[in-house]
Amino acid sequence: MINSQFFKNKILMITGGTGSFGSTVLKHFLDSDLKEIRIFSRDEKKQDDMRHDLQAKHPDLAGKVKFYIGDVRNMRSVQDAVQGVDYIFHAAALKQVPSCEFFPMEAVRTNIEGTDNVLHAAVDAGVQRIVCLSTDKAAYPINAMGISKAMMEKVIGANARVAAGKTTICCTRYGNVMCSRGSVIPLFIDQIKAGNPITITDPNMTRFLMNLDEAVDLVMFAFEHGEPGDLFVQKSDASTIGDLAKAVQQLFGDTGTHIIGTRHGEKLFETLMTNEECTRSVDMGNYYRVLPDGRDLNYDKFFVQGQVRTMANEAYTSHNTHRLDVEGTVQKILTTDYVKEALQNWKK
Repeated sequence: MINSQFFKNKILMITGGTGSFGSTVLKHFLDSDLKEIRIFSRDEKKQDDMRHDLQAKHPDLAGKVKFYIGDVRNMRSVQDAVQGVDYIFHAAALKQVPSCEFFPMEAVRTNIEGTDNVLHAAVDAGVQRIVCLSTDKAAYPINAMGISKAMMEKVIGANARVAAGKTTICCTRYGNVMCSRGSVIPLFIDQIKAGNPITITDPNMTRFLMNLDEAVDLVMFAFEHGEPGDLFVQKSDASTIGDLAKAVQQLFGDTGTHIIGTRHGEKLFETLMTNEECTRSVDMGNYYRVLPDGRDLNYDKFFVQGQVRTMANEAYTSHNTHRLDVEGTVQKILTTDYVKEALQNWKK
């Protein structure tokens, strides 16, 4: 349920708005009291598809959605799009780990410089609140995508300090969003439909699992509760890749498996909160709020006074969170519209 207290007659902009997250936001927000929803992205084909889909399915509400062609790398296009905007959900990013490994500067330009462009343009335009989307790969990063997202989080923190009192900027960090663009479950289903064995990198690899609706809920929680520089994570279940593969096969058929080994830059498990972040986290029920590091550049007082807590016992990872078995994983993936629709089409 969207709280009309925050959104009545307001304008919301979603960067990267034609992606999986943006489409789910529209599902939640289209019939809200928002005056306008701006979709900002660089892919005119996806914008045209989304526009026609809205006109066909929601003719009375489609006019509320406005489309802006642009790129977060291009400051002028961002500046033009943010005029009059009240709130921003910043989802534009390069997310594919192997692609970023081969083209790391592209990740820098979109994930780091693009985020800085969005935040500076938004603050200058008087945007009230911004929620940025990050990833578990930003915690203890070992690949270019994760490193770029970790730097993005630093950019968010720096801008949040400067803009405090004018624009509230906070961040969410989440694990694998099931059935989002480029994720593994659609790949498994396509491989089974083709009668091929599904390809598994490492069956013992673990990943957090959340669906797109939960991703939107996390952003909404951050929107409503966030203070400048806050980072929010959801308490999430996890599964091994081996059990995830078995769960998909249980629903769509067993065509066998083929172990291909880890891809460029992949980890055995993911981390949602580092040891250091755990020491300044607040348990808020279904979520953790990680408070910003409030220290300034006057380091001398920290050397003199010291710091009592510098490390938690362990980080919050996909290895030590609640682990789903195969049946639990089946039930989890059945919460996604993609899997439910794929099953309906499979049975026809």
